[in-house]
Amino acid sequence: MNAEIDISKVTLKTPRLTLRPWREGDLDDFFEYASVDGVGQMAGWLPHKDKDESRAILTKFIEGKKTFALEKDGKVIGSLGIEKYREALCPEFADKKCRELGYVLAKPNWGQGLMPEAVKEVIRYCFEDAGLNALFCGHFLKNHRSARVQEKCGFTHYAYSKYETRFGTVEDDEVNILTREDWLAKRG
Repeated sequence: MNAEIDISKVTLKTPRLTLRPWREGDLDDFFEYASVDGVGQMAGWLPHKDKDESRAILTKFIEGKKTFALEKDGKVIGSLGIEKYREALCPEFADKKCRELGYVLAKPNWGQGLMPEAVKEVIRYCFEDAGLNALFCGHFLKNHRSARVQEKCGFTHYAYSKYETRFGTVEDDEVNILTREDWLAKRG
């Protein structure tokens, strides 16, 4: 089942990042990376056309209380959401507390290991602080960077599926899983 999540008062730290709730003042940073071609498409959304579009989504982030802003050196460079997972795809988890991670990172920060750093800390938060039993994380088959992040963070294959994007395409998708038991075992 989709567990309740509220990160509105949560701040997490990694060696290079602060993961915190979104604020209205993050609009310029958000629009800067969300308007770049090639960033959103890998997560199923088109580049933002204007700041009004970014403002509307920023408001949803703030009100939803489930999406972290990734801040590096005082600038927001991405987001990491603890999203609802597709329960119909995973019926054997109906009695478990689960969620799905979704993330995006500004293009200039790709390839620096920042997203695995952030995802590992959110995994820790989800299992230790939020008491979840399992996390799912999906990626389009053509998105090799996202697949690599998930592999580095301990996720393993769960299922293949189709994912309908916000701009009307249907993408081949791999859904991966990490259970609390597997996470604890890998930590030693």
